Amino acid sequence: MPRLVPQGQTADSAIVQAARVSYGRGTKRVQEDRGLIRYLLRNRHTTPFEMVEFKFHIAMPIFVARQWIRHRTANVNEYSGRYSVMPDRFYRPTLGSVRKQSASNRQGSDGVLGQDPADPARAAAETQTAQDFLAYLDAAESLHARYQSLLDRGVSRELARVGLPLSLYTEWYWKCDLHNILRFLSLRLDAHAQDEIRAYAQAMHDLIAPVVPITMEAWRDYDLDALTLSGPEARALSALLAGGSAALASDNQRELAEWAAKLARLGAADPRPAMAAPATHTPPIHAKAPGPGAQAAPRELA
Repeated sequence: MPRLVPQGQTADSAIVQAARVSYGRGTKRVQEDRGLIRYLLRNRHTTPFEMVEFKFHIAMPIFVARQWIRHRTANVNEYSGRYSVMPDRFYRPTLGSVRKQSASNRQGSDGVLGQDPADPARAAAETQTAQDFLAYLDAAESLHARYQSLLDRGVSRELARVGLPLSLYTEWYWKCDLHNILRFLSLRLDAHAQDEIRAYAQAMHDLIAPVVPITMEAWRDYDLDALTLSGPEARALSALLAGGSAALASDNQRELAEWAAKLARLGAADPRPAMAAPATHTPPIHAKAPGPGAQAAPRELA
């Protein structure tokens, strides 16, 4: 029969009920519920978190939606340009927020155009580039008037829409269970995620945190603010703690940079010049330790 969340409790109660496979209201203290939720998250028992679902009504630029839809475990129903006229609504960054392409990450940005006080000439040239980008968006947005004109003259909606830009807004209803929302947040709150989708992830985090506060606290401790070590990293850290070198057994520059960032988070940077050790093929050792404050190591993103 239908049940309501017990008075004075949050939706966290549904998670512990599912884990215990019994209703049991009033038989466990809140502190015990908190301990169970933290145990479940810490040990990756995910099914109880799938018992809580959230539904969001979201408007976003199409380019954000194309990244978002890569999270395939949700139920989605999107605004259709076949049946309805696409609204005249576009995403437009400010002049001071046009980002530069990263030199080391093909799918990311690094810094903002026109923000180099040490080189005024370069800053001026980059500011002009940012202005050119906004003019490019102006031209893209002007296509909506032509789209509307074509509709007025009888072109079908399903064809007229194909020339509209990715900066155009779409909207959808998005329903997902808590386990997969946490996975979404782990990826999209990462420092390497695109700024635009990070803003949506932060808003989603802020909306659900009061509904499942114990879960979100545990997730921050064991995922968002945690530090994951690979087998080579665990061995390098063990060597450092034993008085040796923290050199990583890898010749991959990106992996070495990630290891240096993890050492900095731990406050355990090797004072000696870091040299890559010869790569080995010993079985991996999986270790995950919580760390304070900073973001987790980079994850691959769409």
